[in-house]
Amino acid sequence: MKTALLAGLCAGLLLACAAEAQVPLPSAGTSPVELTIELFNTHTRETVKVVYKRGDDYLPEALTKLNHVLIDHRSGEVHDMDPHLFDQLTDLAAAAGVEPSYEIISGYRAPESNMKMAAVPGSGVSKKSLHMQGRAMDVRLKGISVEKLRDLALAAKRGGVGYYQRSRFVHIDTGSFRTWIG
Repeated sequence: MKTALLAGLCAGLLLACAAEAQVPLPSAGTSPVELTIELFNTHTRETVKVVYKRGDDYLPEALTKLNHVLIDHRSGEVHDMDPHLFDQLTDLAAAAGVEPSYEIISGYRAPESNMKMAAVPGSGVSKKSLHMQGRAMDVRLKGISVEKLRDLALAAKRGGVGYYQRSRFVHIDTGSFRTWIG
C-alpha cells in the first residue's frame, strides 16, 4: 500500500513539474518511426538496404550509402541525392502494399553523361534533367508492374512522373508535378 501511494505521489509530482516547465513527457514505449529502403543498381549490380530516416531525421551515414549505389556508372561520379526522393519511393511502396525494394535504372547523372545521352536522337533524355541535380531516379518496384507504379505515382502528384513502357521503368523526381510518356 505504501509503495502504491509513493508511486502515485511521484507520478503526480512529475506531471506537475512537467506542466509547470511546459516540458513534454516522453511517451512510454514509443520510438521514432524508422524508414528503410532497398536499392539495386542494375548497372553496377550493387545493392544497399538501410534505415535512412528515423523520425524526422535523415541518417547521414545511410544517405552516403544510398548516394553511392546511385552512382553515375558511366563516369563513376557520386552526388548527394535529394532525400525527399527516398521518401517518395517509400510512400509509393507503402501505397502498393510492398516493401520499398527498387531496381535502379538511372540515379545520378553527371552533366557530361547526360549531355552525351541527350545528344542521341530519340533518346528522350532532357538536356536539363533533374538526374544531374540528384533529384530524379528511373526505377522499377519489385513485385509491382511498372504500370501500377506509374498509376500510384500519378495519383500521388509529388514531382515528375515519366512512363517508359518499352524500357519498362518509371521516372520519379522531386520537381514540379508533370507527366510524360517516353
